[in-house]
Amino acid sequence: MWKIYALLSALFAALTAIFAKVGVKDINSDLATAIRTTIILMLTWGIVIFGSHLNEMKDVSRNTWFFLIISGLSTGLSWLFYFKAIQLGNVSRVAPIDKLSVVITMLLAFLFLHEQPSIKVILGALLIAVGSIFMII
Repeated sequence: MWKIYALLSALFAALTAIFAKVGVKDINSDLATAIRTTIILMLTWGIVIFGSHLNEMKDVSRNTWFFLIISGLSTGLSWLFYFKAIQLGNVSRVAPIDKLSVVITMLLAFLFLHEQPSIKVILGALLIAVGSIFMII
């Protein structure tokens, strides 16, 4: 099931890039990010409320809060830089460079989460890295 969710994530990330490029055409990219974030906020809280998960907040540990907060800060910064990049550059070049995050994520997962790299994962990471670097030069 995780593979279906991952493919759906990729599909919606692609749509996000295309819609965002059009959306930042005539406004400041930071304002565009704020508007987009507000929509995401309403959507996700709606899912939590209508899914009856709001009462689970009392069970969230301090450690979990800490990591979710720094994850949120990282996401916000990523979005701000991404929107500025697509405002200034072509989405078809920005998006592949942005996908270097996949390679960086793999490296961090190996280092900090002690995930075991397989040959397929290493080869995939190398191909993504080469493709992304090719887009830069």
